[in-house]
Amino acid sequence: MKKDDLIGYLFNDIAKVDWEAHLPVMYRFWEHTVLGTAEYSGNAMTPHYQLHAKEPLKEEHFVRWLELFTATIDAHYTGEKAEEMKTRARNIAALMEHKILHPGGLHIG
Repeated sequence: MKKDDLIGYLFNDIAKVDWEAHLPVMYRFWEHTVLGTAEYSGNAMTPHYQLHAKEPLKEEHFVRWLELFTATIDAHYTGEKAEEMKTRARNIAALMEHKILHPGGLHIG
């Protein structure tokens, strides 16, 4: 993700992610989410809203993140927990995309 042509700049140039600090937070998030063995407190939406305010996120950004995430899981893990992690990532990406790109929610009628 750091070096990806489509989304790398979002992390590095716009959000200016401190990878040394960020990666352990992400590891705890996923360990908590999938295994329930790590402590995680935080709001993952807030930094994404802040990023969107600086540089509008687009559907293709979420699609690319999910492609890279899935490829990383597939390269390193197999089995039930790997599949669960990919399913959760799809759901999280879809929810974030919806909340950020469609903040008014559904309009029926």
